[in-house]
Amino acid sequence: MTQQLDPQAIKQEQREFWNRAADGWRKHDERFRQVTAPVSRRLLELAGISVGMRVLDIASGTGEPALPAAEIVGPVGRVVLTDQSEEMLTVAREKAQARGLTNVEFRIADGEELEVEEGEFDAVLCRWGIMFMPEPARCLRQAHAALKPGGRIALAVWGPPERNPFFVLPMAILMKYADVPRPGPGEPGVFAFAERGRLETVFTEAGFGGTMFDDMEPPMAVFDSGHEFWEYLREMGPVARHVLELSGEVQRKVGEEIAAAAGGGDPDGAVRLNGYTVFASAVN
Repeated sequence: MTQQLDPQAIKQEQREFWNRAADGWRKHDERFRQVTAPVSRRLLELAGISVGMRVLDIASGTGEPALPAAEIVGPVGRVVLTDQSEEMLTVAREKAQARGLTNVEFRIADGEELEVEEGEFDAVLCRWGIMFMPEPARCLRQAHAALKPGGRIALAVWGPPERNPFFVLPMAILMKYADVPRPGPGEPGVFAFAERGRLETVFTEAGFGGTMFDDMEPPMAVFDSGHEFWEYLREMGPVARHVLELSGEVQRKVGEEIAAAAGGGDPDGAVRLNGYTVFASAVN
């Protein structure tokens, strides 16, 4: 018998994790921003972001691609950043203040409970957020309602695991030492939308027609050594979540193996691991 998902329990777990992770994301923000900038730029292009627009960014995290969108729409435009993690949005707010952006608004909001006005926005963005939602169609239905006629939505998800070594390589090693649950079909997780067919189905269920797809395979992990990559992983992303559960000695073993594998067999070797992201966009 398939176990029934508990959406509220999943959301609470996600909220607690991202709140704890915020300090690591703050620390590594510039590195992560640089490697993910091509993905953010493509989302802005697909959504047709331009001067004067009102934009909604769902699961904004530390503010990407919302803050680049705010720079484009200018002072006559407006960007609303939403995320269920107050601590991650705090990082985004700090970045907005550092850039002198005053055309932004921050809302602590569940991606499936956006509470936005009908027809309020010209564009909706979501970068690597919808995969973690237990009921993603609810999110997209609200995004559809929030868009003006002719408004555009653009989001990014991760493609198949075998095309994402930056994530799969360290996670495969970690799973030898830690009890890492594998999401079942249809359950939230990094690769919940690895199959484009499921993504297209959810878009259709939400009321969008003519969903268009694009993809990109940027380098997601670029480090001078495997050791440096490991130190980064300990504070960023899903790997960090499970590393904290391990004893110090086991953490050391995991770190040694990941550093060596990422460095091509040499923990002092340079690291360059790609990610494969899929874009979905549609017009309201």
